[in-house]
Amino acid sequence: MDERSDTEVAKAVWFVSAKLKDMKLDRITHNPKVMGGKPTLRGMRVTVGTVVGLVATGSSFGEILEAYPYLEEEDIKQALAYAAWRAEELELSLSA
Repeated sequence: MDERSDTEVAKAVWFVSAKLKDMKLDRITHNPKVMGGKPTLRGMRVTVGTVVGLVATGSSFGEILEAYPYLEEEDIKQALAYAAWRAEELELSLSA
């Protein structure tokens, strides 16, 4: 088991959050007419979820680029960064 203290974990989370906040996500697009409005890469019919899923199941960047030759490495990096940012985002419900 990991022996990190709560303080160390908090510092690591803050560092990652700060890095994600500073990242440029200019390749992530949303268009209700493309893929049902899901986040896509540069307006193409490749969703962030597809790319993240490929990475999660063990596909290398090279394998993804071979399967989708119109993507670039930066597309994959930004898809992962966007997914990480969304996973850390806090959603609050609004009371009526």
